[in-house]
Amino acid sequence: MDSSDVTSDDDPVTPAGRLFLRPEMNTIIHCAIGVKNRLDLDTVKSLVSDSLMVKHPRFCSLLVRDRNGVEHWRRTEIDIDRHIIVVDPTTKDTAENEGDHHLGCTLDKNDVAERIINEYLADLSVSTPLSADKPLWELHVLLNQNCAVFRIHHALGDGISLMSMLLANCRKAEDPTTMPSMMTGGRRVRGSVNGWMRVFLSFVKTLWLSFVFCLEFSLRGLWVRDRKTVISGGAGVELWPRKLATAKLLVEDMKVVKRAVANATINDVLFGVISSGLSRYLDHRSPNALQDGLRLTGVAMVNLREQQDLQDMTELMKNNSSSRWGNRFGILQLPVYYHNGGVDPLQYVKRAKKMIDRKKSSLEAHFSYSVGYLIMSLLGPKAASCLNYRVICNTSFTISNLVGPKEEITVGDNPVTFLRVNTSTIPHALTTHMVSYAGRADMQILVAKDIIPDPEFLAKCFEGALLEMKEAATASV
Repeated sequence: MDSSDVTSDDDPVTPAGRLFLRPEMNTIIHCAIGVKNRLDLDTVKSLVSDSLMVKHPRFCSLLVRDRNGVEHWRRTEIDIDRHIIVVDPTTKDTAENEGDHHLGCTLDKNDVAERIINEYLADLSVSTPLSADKPLWELHVLLNQNCAVFRIHHALGDGISLMSMLLANCRKAEDPTTMPSMMTGGRRVRGSVNGWMRVFLSFVKTLWLSFVFCLEFSLRGLWVRDRKTVISGGAGVELWPRKLATAKLLVEDMKVVKRAVANATINDVLFGVISSGLSRYLDHRSPNALQDGLRLTGVAMVNLREQQDLQDMTELMKNNSSSRWGNRFGILQLPVYYHNGGVDPLQYVKRAKKMIDRKKSSLEAHFSYSVGYLIMSLLGPKAASCLNYRVICNTSFTISNLVGPKEEITVGDNPVTFLRVNTSTIPHALTTHMVSYAGRADMQILVAKDIIPDPEFLAKCFEGALLEMKEAATASV
């Protein structure tokens, strides 16, 4: 679109939004919502039409470009029928699913529905872009599986923004007049600051760790990369076909492990589970082929808002809010280390806690956000996207953890059975996205199936790792 067609009423897309619109980083968030009762299409349309979502400027705006290629948002009327897509997916022949044969399991009705949903999401993640002739979101309704899938372009906002928007339209199951409350991991207790020497040492520690991790981040964007393993991706892997499996964890089990490690958090436990589970999987795929202590680097997105808990939708929509709507996150590189057995399960959590504590004491996340913003502003989205793409190609996997409601919720008086999130594909062959909901934590494991053909087994590795940690934690009491 010519620049003469861009008016003062059009809002420029933020630098982070422009990054996610680049072909190399064209990222779509998929949020799957399972419900107890069969979905009624008219009810779904009514709920969407009356929701806060369609009142938000980003969700009722078209993406337009001027003659210089600079993106803007332009308000438009929403045709709900174009955004709601009814689908009737069918599962592939079970005999073709290697994971089921390996695990020796027989699928019941719920398992079949879950397999169908996961196959549908896997196909969406690699082959179905959003149409630019309407606002960049869709709702896919899987009537036979009692599931709705929101497809929302990452340029519209990050996970915190989008989860807040979604839950603003839900209510507690036990009290339909009340909005959901969010599950929190609690604050880690720290010693009191009682002298200038402690303040000085803390400052020096922050400077040193920031220097080390920021230098490491910079080198990772240039040439430093993980050693190749059976889970490694790389340039072009974002175009490869995908498979999706779900690891089902209990928040209470994670809390048992957390209490067994002093000052640990749920995030520490999660990363310990990832580390242990990957070691189990690598032992299965490459027995005796890897050196003990081999480093695998994960990429994690960190919320940089001052308030870490999910916010009320009306607060996030304020332009001057410290928890403002949009994309505001940094990147952390989180290393895990392969161990070929004989390790105390709780050691994985202790190592994860030590590493994450050091990361939190540094400015790495703020550095990555600031560098990306600076490159976007000075050199444009192509250069920024090239940097992000290289960081991903030089690391091994993606990890994400999103906090959800702590109690059961309803949408349109229909009880919600699960909340799950994943994204469209990136050069990693393995991405993991966990969402906690009503005492459960579902981890979506999206893989390039030609590299990781058995994500169901990988899911069992993560589930088994947590159970082993729980047993070790219980025995240590």
